[in-house]
Amino acid sequence: MLFDWAAQPFFTVITTFIFGPYLVSRLTEDHAAGQAAWSYTLTIAGIAIALLAPVMGSIADASGARKPWIAAFAAVKILALLALWQAAPGSSLVFAMAMIVLATVAAEFSIVFNDSMMPRLVSPADTGRISNIAWGLGYLGGMIVLIAVVALLAANPETGRTAIGIVPLFGLDAAAGEDARITGPISALWYLVFILPMFLFTPDQGRGLPIKAAVRAGLADLSVTLRDLRRKPGILRFLIARMLYQDGVNGLLALGGTFAAGMFAWQTFELGIYGIILNVVAIGGCLYASRMDRRLGSKTVVVASLVCLTLATIGIVSTGPGFTLFGLVPLPIEDSGGLFGTAAEKAYILYGLLIGIAFGPVQASARSYLARSIHPDEAGRYFGLYALSGRATSFLAPLSVALVTTATGSARLGMMALIAFLLAGFLLLLRTPYPAAKVDA
Repeated sequence: MLFDWAAQPFFTVITTFIFGPYLVSRLTEDHAAGQAAWSYTLTIAGIAIALLAPVMGSIADASGARKPWIAAFAAVKILALLALWQAAPGSSLVFAMAMIVLATVAAEFSIVFNDSMMPRLVSPADTGRISNIAWGLGYLGGMIVLIAVVALLAANPETGRTAIGIVPLFGLDAAAGEDARITGPISALWYLVFILPMFLFTPDQGRGLPIKAAVRAGLADLSVTLRDLRRKPGILRFLIARMLYQDGVNGLLALGGTFAAGMFAWQTFELGIYGIILNVVAIGGCLYASRMDRRLGSKTVVVASLVCLTLATIGIVSTGPGFTLFGLVPLPIEDSGGLFGTAAEKAYILYGLLIGIAFGPVQASARSYLARSIHPDEAGRYFGLYALSGRATSFLAPLSVALVTTATGSARLGMMALIAFLLAGFLLLLRTPYPAAKVDA
């Protein structure tokens, strides 16, 4: 569970709320070009993960021990995050994109190995509860880092002071992007410190084959597993459904902050406050879902979460200065002053609350959905396929957003592509059995 606590700040402050919007708004000349560059970055990372995650999962089953692999990928992730400090305004955009790709790939591969440990550590009856609580812990960790950035490091552009009214620590200069760039080293240090309990106290599986033999056996096992999916249509349907809706979820999490940054000119300070609000709601959503998962099942939680996310996405892309719901509901354009002073900004935050409620459970309960549907001996290869299902076409959502944004010059029209992915996955999941396959004792 502490692995999620250690890993989540990367996704919170780097991918979603701070560094991603900084890359879009400060390292490029205009918002549309920035959103396209960020989308292409996620596309490249997604393709790499899609190609290699199933192989990594099968290697995990053959090699036995998970911790050495997690340690290797942790080193890559930490070094890439430290390098983000160099991404000053006017510096190489390609360098920043490359470091994000490396960090994202390493983070996702670590998650494959960590998640594949769960079926041996947790009974099937408790997987949904533990998975959601762990995800909630992750959001709490991400929120703590986000609060630290907003309270201590990021200055309000109007006052030059942080949320608690002090001058930013370490003399960070917001004009040089230092309040956003510092999130790379902070996330790296957080991950290094809090991943240690997993290494020290969580039991690992015994060692299996040596690495070279494990790679050969893993590739062979992957081939067998892919053929075996034909005899497990429920798992295949679940993986395809998740492949579709997770594209939309990933795009929403990665691009929602950048969309707001361009639409309302939010800076690090405003994005940080927005992120804190969403994370507070997300923690409550995960804790509530941990009980609902055990009572109603993982599928019910995932389906309900997808409904919330679809409605939220429609609300977000339909909101702009002076209107929401595509102009059906006009809003005052006057700025009342202070934080989130326009009615459109307040509407955007209300839609964001729906995202906060749902984006933890939709992922945590999907993880327990699969864990309840497989045998522990197959955990590595199937969680590798699970990562594949989350990334195999993950380039399609950001690529669709990027292409539509580039073609139309409208970030709003680009973001509308996400709705199709959420709806397609939702409809297919409705026809998927639960558990997805019968597990032999």
